[in-house]
Amino acid sequence: MKKALITGANKGIGLEVAKQLLQKGYYVYLGSRDLKNGKEAVEKLKKEGLENVELLEIDVTNQHSVNTARIELGRKIQVLDVLINNAGINGIEFNDGKPLMHTATETDVDVYKKVYEVNVYGVIRVTQAFLDLLRNSSAPRIVNVSSSQGSLTLHSDPNFIHYNFKGSVYQSSKSALNMYTVVLAYELKDLPFKVNAVSPGSTKTDFNHNLGQGSVVDAGNRIVKYAIIGEDGPTGKFFSEDMNTVTGEIPW
Repeated sequence: MKKALITGANKGIGLEVAKQLLQKGYYVYLGSRDLKNGKEAVEKLKKEGLENVELLEIDVTNQHSVNTARIELGRKIQVLDVLINNAGINGIEFNDGKPLMHTATETDVDVYKKVYEVNVYGVIRVTQAFLDLLRNSSAPRIVNVSSSQGSLTLHSDPNFIHYNFKGSVYQSSKSALNMYTVVLAYELKDLPFKVNAVSPGSTKTDFNHNLGQGSVVDAGNRIVKYAIIGEDGPTGKFFSEDMNTVTGEIPW
């Protein structure tokens, strides 16, 4: 039975990804920084008849927590087949239900630090910590959950009007994550790894105060697709089916 670890999986898209992988016969380690919420998520899945799941406490912003999670998982398994770096924040605050957008000219650097700590440094911490277990798999897969808002090419196009505001914090954090994905895929290109960045699309969840349009089921499908790809599948690519409904691939 193949084994997968998903960070930030106690709700929203992460929980849906866990559900879909369980339905496909994977054993899932549900990563959550909050024990109570994580336990509730595991129980919810088990009540649906999905038994091959257990909680792994992990706070991606805390190196000690990541190291402890690696030790704990290492006591149970020697091989990890899938790592999905799903944990993320946008750092946006709301006023009367309206988001306060981050501008490049006024947003304090501490806001950048808070978001990057999860979206970039958290991914690096987790990936490096669990890479040895992934190396033991015959077909390791890493999916970094990104966003089309991190595409430099799209946002550099003056005719690109999909987003009518260019936020400076969340978007740049995903651009940084994308570059990490490119470099990671390159370094692992001679091994059976498949490493890709995947945008789940605008999805209605707590992450965006339910302002998204898509369903968590569709978002989960998009991520799972690249978590289970075969040996002839892509690596070092960026996918957003919202932006490209034909092949899914979009420019960095």
